[in-house]
Amino acid sequence: MEGGLWNIANLVTLAVVFFSTTWAAVDTDDVITRDEQIFLLSQAMRHCQTEIAAHKSKWKQRPSNGSICPPQWDGITCWPQGSHNQVVSVLCPDYIFDFNHQGFAHRRCGSLGMWLQVPGANRTWANYSECVTLVSAGERNEEKKMFERLRMIYTVGYSISLATLLIALCILCYFKRLHCTRNYIHIHLFTSFICRAGSIFLKDAVLYSREDEGTPGDEAGDFETSRVTEVHWAGCKAAVTLFLYFLATNHYWILVEGLYLHSLIFMAFLSDRSYFWALTIIGWGLPAVFVSVWASVRVSLADTQCWDLSAGHMKWIYQTPILGATLINFILFLNIIRVLASKLWETNTGKLDPRQQYG
Repeated sequence: MEGGLWNIANLVTLAVVFFSTTWAAVDTDDVITRDEQIFLLSQAMRHCQTEIAAHKSKWKQRPSNGSICPPQWDGITCWPQGSHNQVVSVLCPDYIFDFNHQGFAHRRCGSLGMWLQVPGANRTWANYSECVTLVSAGERNEEKKMFERLRMIYTVGYSISLATLLIALCILCYFKRLHCTRNYIHIHLFTSFICRAGSIFLKDAVLYSREDEGTPGDEAGDFETSRVTEVHWAGCKAAVTLFLYFLATNHYWILVEGLYLHSLIFMAFLSDRSYFWALTIIGWGLPAVFVSVWASVRVSLADTQCWDLSAGHMKWIYQTPILGATLINFILFLNIIRVLASKLWETNTGKLDPRQQYG
């Protein structure tokens, strides 16, 4: 009966850890990289060119009085046709990340069927003033203070977590009576969370290390700054990759906890040594595989500065396996709940007093 109590305790622990970390499995992106912006612009350009070609095909047989300005792509927005002396207004494009998407851009169609030109320049006039979001220095300072407060909060939280995990790890390693397969798995889980906290501190140290540094003005100083910047970005990429790896190991060691608890309930004969090594490969090995694949793809297709910003759909290379591990763990959790509920039901229908079993 003590084994049953241990299984229930492990189940409760697994549920708490599982539900407390599920929401952090996939990071949300509220930024966009240069490559993403270029890709969105190229998509919009192709779509606009298709519309312009369709418009030309539709109107090529009709006579033109020369008073209609043709549709046009100006590098930012796809403008529809306009009538003479008409101001054409379109919504600010939503594929430009920094634009005010509630504003309008404006153009004027001249009396001769030509878009109004900028005086003294060979380019078409357009007014994007409503699209440009201007942020004052005071607002920027407020945002910076807010991010600094958030950084301080999660730094304190991770520091407390790191200290408690180190204490728990020392206890499990020091007392030999606690040495068993179940606690070995706990040790690996705690270690992965410790490494995650350490990787966050390392990532922050690298990201903010050159925040307030100046740059020399002479040529030798510029060369030295460029070389140091390359080293800085290389260290930043390594720190971000380590953070993603340990983030993935957190979820895979939680999966290992679920697999081991599931095996205790459903398998009567189990070779602890071989099974433990298989679980170790799952916990440390699988995350290394898909994070390495992500890093290889990133360095080949989107090697821009530090890798802390999103690079479009590349994030799903590591987020999909994390979500898969979370889903499998949830299915195991439901199956364990089902089995325990059925056993409790059998106990109650057997006219046994459950209190006597634990007396």
